[in-house]
Amino acid sequence: MSSMIVISATAVPDHLRGALTRWLLEVTPELYVGTVSAKVRDELWSAVTACANDGIAVLAHPADNEQGFQLRTAGTRRREPMDFDGLTLIAFQRESQEMANLL
Repeated sequence: MSSMIVISATAVPDHLRGALTRWLLEVTPELYVGTVSAKVRDELWSAVTACANDGIAVLAHPADNEQGFQLRTAGTRRREPMDFDGLTLIAFQRESQEMANLL
């Protein structure tokens, strides 16, 4: 069964962008939308995580949970999905915390 997915991929290699546009529409720069099977979705996400390098990516797809969707992420981001009693919330890390983590 096919379902709609959304992928945001920032600062990823051009060949990965090309691979995504074979299956999805790039509706705005770095934002891809389409309807694919779960197998194609998982293969696309495997390609994204393998090639993201220093880039960042987020995949949103339907899921059988309270919110009706699930998020997958790749790369280092200031916004991190967190599970809170079964709900996905977004934690925002301040730069000072990032600097403290580096030291």
